[in-house]
Amino acid sequence: MQSVFIFTIVVAMAFGHSAVFPQTASAQQKVGVIVVDLQGDFTTLKKGSLAVEGTDQAYVDQVRQATESLRKKGYPVYATQDWHPADHVSFYTNHPGKKAFDVIDVAGKKQVLWPPHCVQKTENATVLLDSKMFAAIVKKGKDKKYDSYSGFQDDGGARTELNQLLKKAGINEVIIYGLAMDYCVKATALDAVKAGYKVTVIEGLSKGVAPDTTLKALEEMAQKGVTVKKQLGV
Repeated sequence: MQSVFIFTIVVAMAFGHSAVFPQTASAQQKVGVIVVDLQGDFTTLKKGSLAVEGTDQAYVDQVRQATESLRKKGYPVYATQDWHPADHVSFYTNHPGKKAFDVIDVAGKKQVLWPPHCVQKTENATVLLDSKMFAAIVKKGKDKKYDSYSGFQDDGGARTELNQLLKKAGINEVIIYGLAMDYCVKATALDAVKAGYKVTVIEGLSKGVAPDTTLKALEEMAQKGVTVKKQLGV
């Protein structure tokens, strides 16, 4: 019981909660961490095909250090990983006459067309942190017919194993950060809220594709009950 109490203090300090603790272990908040799509193709560090501005060595090191610190404090850490087949619907190269960032209609849904990225078994699809940091790495976007911004499900509604993994670990609160804020971080956070988790997104450990869509994403997440913090513990 003493160790549980100490862990609760650590969590409270990390989030700035008041020093009021549940009376029973069953009521404790167990916090997990989700690192979203920290992959080569989304970084300038690896000259990725869909590199997000500001994702250089310093950014990757910052995420690595924060993630390792959380893991050492006892937080279970999970990663999501885009894992697309070469003929994926989101690649503009699979739509003759189209170019990157065009928007088309696919089965009644708007689909942004991206440069080919995170193709299965390619170097730049690799998660840039040591796999030993993670309790699990959840692959998404494997179905060529559907895009998959969220770590919980693709645009066709097919669910990943992420929710099951979190539930199995007894997690009911998640810290989320990574790439990109205005797409996969946002979608993962919103789906986490829908699944019943208390959600905190760390803005300082995330980068967005564009300033306007990033601002809109931050506003949307806040409206849906996501807590957005500049940095861990702030």
